[in-house]
Amino acid sequence: MKPATYPSTAAHPPRRTALRWLAASAAAGVAAPLWARTPAADAPAVEVWKDPSCGCCGDWIAHMQQNGFQVTTHDSGNNAVRAKLGLPKPYASCHTALVGGYLVEGHVPAADVKRLLKEKPKALGLAVPGMPVGSPGMDGPVYGGRRDAYDTVLVLRDGSSRVFQSHR
Repeated sequence: MKPATYPSTAAHPPRRTALRWLAASAAAGVAAPLWARTPAADAPAVEVWKDPSCGCCGDWIAHMQQNGFQVTTHDSGNNAVRAKLGLPKPYASCHTALVGGYLVEGHVPAADVKRLLKEKPKALGLAVPGMPVGSPGMDGPVYGGRRDAYDTVLVLRDGSSRVFQSHR
């Protein structure tokens, strides 16, 4: 039996050369090849609790994934986790999430979550109370392009809140 032969290193550059190429590509603003990308490694993790039959929750999850978040879903409802995390009822919506140590309640836009993670305020998290039409997940064709004005609120640890971002 003939021993196995392997391609020469000329056909496959050494690891150090490949890493240099990746670093140079990144510095030049060139996207890394698919085999070199690790989106899960740098994507913020979001854990979501929702009702298994909620369509708008699924649409919000898709919105978060499209904006670079890695989402894990629990189809067990969100009332128990919302109560455990201490979110007052006036801020309630149809799904509850955790990201970066913050609670995110309802149809909060991904841009607001990214801002929260960047600014790191001392707070419980963000909420979009209710289910305003036009918010992420509540913006499908079934709504005929309607967009209601709404606010994303920053919920403080004492249960009070302030407007974090207005959406008009």
